[in-house]
Amino acid sequence: MKNVLISRINEALDTIRPYLQSDGGDISFVELTDDMVVKVKLLGACGTCPVSMMTLKAGVEHTIKQQIPEIKEVIAVNHNPGMSY
Repeated sequence: MKNVLISRINEALDTIRPYLQSDGGDISFVELTDDMVVKVKLLGACGTCPVSMMTLKAGVEHTIKQQIPEIKEVIAVNHNPGMSY
């Protein structure tokens, strides 16, 4: 079951990836927690972009939850809380 969800998450990320890459960024799957939280790592320009959390929530999380309603949240493990958004 969990492996199927991880495959579906990666498929959802693959639909978003070209948009992120066009801006010099990328995203990688890190973990699916037992409480249905997806952890991702923002790469390249996405890791330092001042609007990356907006992209994460409005773009990535929305897309994943639309395709996989069981997912509760998407979080970035490399998010720097000291940055202002």
